[in-house]
Amino acid sequence: MSQIIQAELVVLDENLGSTSHDVIRRLASLVVAAGRATEVDGLYGDALAREGQAATGLPGGIGIPHCRSKYVTEPTLAFARLTPGVDFGAPDGPADLVFLIAAPAGGDADHLTLLTALARSLVKPEFTAALRAAASPADVVTLVQEAVTPTEQPTAMASGRQLVAVTACPTGIAHTYMAADSLVAAGERAGVTVHVETQGSGASTPLSADTIAAAEAVIFATDVGVKDRGRFAGKPVVASGVKRAINEPDAMVADALAAAEDPNSPRVEADQHRTSAPRKDARTGDVSWAVRLRQILLTGVSYMIPFVAAGGLLIALGFLFGGYRINASATEIVTKNSLAQLPDGGLDQYLGAVLFSLGALAFGFLVPALAGYIAFAIADRPGIAPGFTVGVVATTVGAGFIGGIVGGLLAGFAALWISRLKIPAWGRGLMPVVVIPLGATLFAGGLMFLVLGRPLAAVTSGLESWLNGLSGSSAIVLGIVLGLMMAFDMGGPVNKAAYAFATAGLSVDNPASLKVMAAVMAAGMVPPLALALATAVRPKLFSTAERENGKAAWLLGASFITEGAIPFAAADPLRVIPSIMLGSALTGAVVMSGGVTLSAPHGGIFVFFAVGHIAVFVLALAAGAVVGALAVSIAKQLGRKAAPDRSPAAVAA
Repeated sequence: MSQIIQAELVVLDENLGSTSHDVIRRLASLVVAAGRATEVDGLYGDALAREGQAATGLPGGIGIPHCRSKYVTEPTLAFARLTPGVDFGAPDGPADLVFLIAAPAGGDADHLTLLTALARSLVKPEFTAALRAAASPADVVTLVQEAVTPTEQPTAMASGRQLVAVTACPTGIAHTYMAADSLVAAGERAGVTVHVETQGSGASTPLSADTIAAAEAVIFATDVGVKDRGRFAGKPVVASGVKRAINEPDAMVADALAAAEDPNSPRVEADQHRTSAPRKDARTGDVSWAVRLRQILLTGVSYMIPFVAAGGLLIALGFLFGGYRINASATEIVTKNSLAQLPDGGLDQYLGAVLFSLGALAFGFLVPALAGYIAFAIADRPGIAPGFTVGVVATTVGAGFIGGIVGGLLAGFAALWISRLKIPAWGRGLMPVVVIPLGATLFAGGLMFLVLGRPLAAVTSGLESWLNGLSGSSAIVLGIVLGLMMAFDMGGPVNKAAYAFATAGLSVDNPASLKVMAAVMAAGMVPPLALALATAVRPKLFSTAERENGKAAWLLGASFITEGAIPFAAADPLRVIPSIMLGSALTGAVVMSGGVTLSAPHGGIFVFFAVGHIAVFVLALAAGAVVGALAVSIAKQLGRKAAPDRSPAAVAA
């Protein structure tokens, strides 16, 4: 295995730009120049997408931008010691030590272990001090290689007070392990033993039942769900995002010890799928059933979207090559022709038929995937098979995506209930492979066929008829509502609900569904475009970081990535969110009233060939962006002065 870092990947005491984006791009170019990644823009974009989830700056002058990327060919570290430092979002100021951690999309366990070892070393003051004192790139390479070289650690028997903790972040490369080591170190300072289970990408051993039983309390420092949360049932609990464990580990340990001594402190519930109404507590992460149901549905939607995107884009390409009548003849062309025996219309017609057929097959998994992963969110893996099956049943009886949602819930809860049955030890091996899928499929599928199919099919048919009958003011109102939803949380649950409504009903044979898809995509493109326009026209109203984000927002908006507006909304939500909602609502209304159609579920300007009435679509997009930019510019002038310049040069001055 090659070294994870080389001298040509190290930059010492240089100015790589005034913003974190500049530094990330320069480091990405080093990785590509070293032959460890294939495309600078691709790696840079993936790293920025991770930055959009949460800042990667850490206390002590450290920045750790990181990502998994299909453009990375082997796990790599690129390092810069900056002069001057650059703001990566840490609470104590700019970072002068920056590691770009680049992992392949499918990195193996050994390589990920090296990456996480580095992350863990960054919480050690002696390691960062050595990096700042390094005289040459070769010295840095030696320090890093020593840090990531596994060493055998003696196992000490725990004594005295004990805590257990779980750390996890979305990427599972850096913050997960840095939080773990921070909590362990904080425990040592407090005279407490902290045992941590890291639910990340690297190898990790689950906490044993004895260790959990001996602990006085549990700490959940996670940005994602805790796996097998029920193991900790009854333990006093303190919960937060993963970065608090890095920034305030001593406070979290103190809170956990206090919770252990308080008989009224929050406790971990026996099961996250409990049937009694849970209380809602910010420290425990307990949620109401409404929130839990939303999480379940969004899990199904998130797994469904790749089928929608791939299938929809292939269908749109089929139309591009074969014309809009290709749907009527695609199956016959594909089965009766080949490259050696082209149909009437030649190669374009044949390719169009192939692309359309591939897209239609992928799109056919929409409802089964929705149902299958709703069931998965409820019952874990035992729910997948019955969920997919009942999703196919819903499609067969004409219940559509509504049937998929209902069927997925039925299959998931049936699988969960069956999995909890007390059976003899000799029969447990049959449960996951026979009993659970058979019982849950029979129950949910039987209900769908015998009882629910026709009523749900009638509801689906009624919804389609209502959409087809929309015109005039009713269509405009729907466009406004969809526009408001797309801009409200920019990729969050409300945005996803509007997107799922559009994609789940998308059909080339249903003009109304194509109008809804057009409204949703156009409205979703507006927030980043509006803010990009505002930063270009009125730059003094925005900070240096926001102006840099504005440059990237042009491409993000054009690509239908609404999340490009998140950095602006996070910095100033009361002014930004209402402004972009106004622009998106206008766009949605114009698209619906203008009869614009769209047969592709994603792609932005790159699927303009799939847009009907393209002039109206572009007009609506421009109008929404202008109105949103104007609104946010006016809002930022009300009640405050122009945003301060937070560039390193300005801070130093």
